[in-house]
Amino acid sequence: MNLQNGRYARGTLLLAAAALLLAANGCDGGGSDTGETGGGRVFLSIGTAPQGGAFYPVGGAIAEAMNRHGGDWGWQVTAEATKGTQENIRRLMSRELDMALANAAISYFAVRGEAGWDQAYPLRSIMTLAPNVALFVTAAGGAVDSLADLKGRRVVVGPDGAGFHFFITPLLDAHGVTYEDFTPLYNTQFGAVDMLSNGSAAAAFLGGAVPTASITQAATSMDLHLVPFDPQRRAELIENYPFFRAATIPAGTYRGMDADYEGLDVGSMHLITSESADEDLIYRATRTIYENREEVTASHRAGRAINPKNVIRDTGTPFHPGAIRFYREIGIWPEESAAAH
Repeated sequence: MNLQNGRYARGTLLLAAAALLLAANGCDGGGSDTGETGGGRVFLSIGTAPQGGAFYPVGGAIAEAMNRHGGDWGWQVTAEATKGTQENIRRLMSRELDMALANAAISYFAVRGEAGWDQAYPLRSIMTLAPNVALFVTAAGGAVDSLADLKGRRVVVGPDGAGFHFFITPLLDAHGVTYEDFTPLYNTQFGAVDMLSNGSAAAAFLGGAVPTASITQAATSMDLHLVPFDPQRRAELIENYPFFRAATIPAGTYRGMDADYEGLDVGSMHLITSESADEDLIYRATRTIYENREEVTASHRAGRAINPKNVIRDTGTPFHPGAIRFYREIGIWPEESAAAH
């Protein structure tokens, strides 16, 4: 009995030691916010958005580039499909995500605690990415020719909870339309295409980086009409809101599109994190993504926005010190930038 008890005790100690070793090697579930490998593996998560827009494939491409070229830092990066920017911001704050793609218009209001946000969220930008060129799309020859024609119709305004109202509301207001003037429907971009195809929606607000997968898909099954912005109202939006910028969709981008479309960047995609994220981790992530931007571009054309001029563009959310450190190191950070908060 004493010999058996001794063997049992030694076995228990070995199991306990193994458990401690596993714990020390970083077996936690993301949102660590530490950036330290401790000789093991760090699991990082990037929030994206539902499939159909550009966030999902771009987030996946960034994660793949980080995994291929960040081995020395021991991380494993996963891109997670989410409902979009609003969910991503809240999950960054609860440490369920380490980084996230977001719409710069929504981040702009969130970091200030305005336009319905319950507090000022301590967000920080890592890099500005592709323009989010979004617009109302409808079937050609239908009842919707202009934004005023949305009145009385059933209109898809994005996924429920995704925060599209932050930029759709001022856009509509400028054209004399409100959410009360039509029946808003909520669906993913691919779901919106189905609703356009079967006639259950008269129009849908679609977009992202150009080309946008949902619009490309819609154009394969129907002739599309890209609802135009009034030129004067478009100019006023650009002047009055820092997150609106002029953006042209070139002719031929989508099937049947025989002229340029004078649209709007309604809030560029950008990669964000929390203010408390470890500076070394964000420096390494910024460096890895930037130095391997060609691989992101190979997966999605939005990767072309990872260039010296665009990544540091100020969209109203302060940049993280880790990102600033890298941009200063390669000589592209503007020392007088308003983003250097």
